[in-house]
Amino acid sequence: MSNKNDRDERQQRRANYEALKVLGVDVYPGRYARSDAIREIVDKYSTLSGEDLQENRLETITAGRIIAVRSFGKANFLVITDGRSKLQAYVRKDAISETEFKTFGLLDVGDFVGVEGHLFRTRTDELTVWVKSLTFLAKCFEPLPEKWHGLTDVEIRYRRRYLDLIVNSESRKTFETRSRILGAFRRFLDARGYLEVETPMMQPLAGGAIARPFVTHHNALDIPLYLRIAPELYLKRLVVGGIERVYEINRNFRNEGISTRHNPEFTMLEFYEAYSDSESLMVMTEEMFTDVVSTVSGSHECVFEGELISYRSPFRRLSLREAARIAAASRLGRDLPNGVLRNRAEAAQIASELGIEVPPSAGAGKIAVCLFETLCEENLVQPTFVYDFPTEVSPLSKQRPDDPDTVERFELYIGGMEIANAFSELNDPDEQRQRFESQLKEKTLGSEEAHGMDDDYIEALEHGLPPTGGEGVGIDRLVMLLTDSPSIRDVILFPLLRPKR
Repeated sequence: MSNKNDRDERQQRRANYEALKVLGVDVYPGRYARSDAIREIVDKYSTLSGEDLQENRLETITAGRIIAVRSFGKANFLVITDGRSKLQAYVRKDAISETEFKTFGLLDVGDFVGVEGHLFRTRTDELTVWVKSLTFLAKCFEPLPEKWHGLTDVEIRYRRRYLDLIVNSESRKTFETRSRILGAFRRFLDARGYLEVETPMMQPLAGGAIARPFVTHHNALDIPLYLRIAPELYLKRLVVGGIERVYEINRNFRNEGISTRHNPEFTMLEFYEAYSDSESLMVMTEEMFTDVVSTVSGSHECVFEGELISYRSPFRRLSLREAARIAAASRLGRDLPNGVLRNRAEAAQIASELGIEVPPSAGAGKIAVCLFETLCEENLVQPTFVYDFPTEVSPLSKQRPDDPDTVERFELYIGGMEIANAFSELNDPDEQRQRFESQLKEKTLGSEEAHGMDDDYIEALEHGLPPTGGEGVGIDRLVMLLTDSPSIRDVILFPLLRPKR
């Protein structure tokens, strides 16, 4: 029945459109010179009384989408919105032209109109425009969700985001918050002398992270190209070139699974600072997150999935191997010695007992990370720095001087998710070549995520990279945290979806 009703309504809307043309109405005018946006009117005048409005007689020209039509013969009402605020318009037959009043009779919910008139308050004290001129601006041919109760079908929300934005004010607020988050990061970094840059999205080698890339082909050059998995190696080339503080808010692409926390195309902030290291970046990260969160939300605390998360510094610090060892011991119900996760055979045995699958080529370091991700990650709700990552899983990080099996690296976890990844950058070209060669061995063993050999990057290092700290921050996941959104698809305007059959 609903499908038939929708068909009937579409036919009626189309008939109204044709009638407007017969009436001589310009159904798609080129422009409309409004003096005020609806939100500006509401913000400026919502506190004025009816007496104030009558005394000052404030004139306005505004426009928006119709969300309600109420007809009472000679006196009628429209409610229009600019997506942020809504405003009532009072349409009297004796106050506008005959053509304009006939136009009013052909309006549908969802159409765009412009109104000109003065502001007053109705008997029910609602701020309203007394219309002296009505202009048709665009037709909505499709029925909108009934009664503006909102769009609850998440598949339609993601696939037809424009409709989601029309009927769900909370959705619009999410993306306004996202914009403010990006602006806050930019202001923080710009104030500290960082330069924002842009680096290639199509690269001859997929580098800067361990991930499976998307592959394409450049016809004119007849070469394969990869959508970038990270901008890291290009940004560090810029540090070699003398740009000591540099950042990019970038789109990355990884040919991997889709979940509530993963989308193949995602946004990251990456920044690099010469003469810095991972320890310095921990301190800066605390300052940055505290500043961004308080700027965006007006508080140092936000609720995510029912948990009140505090972004006040200092953040908790946790050793990866130690956290994995303690969690595994608790799960197994027995003590485990301190160095157990540095031994490949013992680490593999623990993973097997816990039913945790690990890649056949994984060494002790990779197994330790698998244990940590399975046993610990989801419990890290409050901001927590996890440090001392195994060298095996960190091909671009500098080793600790006192422990070659461990690098100077940390990840920041909030709400049970990895939000940031940072390390002291490896700047020894000989050591970097050896790390790439080790990754190539993993490729021969079947790893689709292993890092390739990048001779050009090594050549850049041979020109001298000063001590440098670098960090990547997952923007999408941070937006999830600060808007209390359960899925990454809620914070990406057009997430990747399976095509409709």
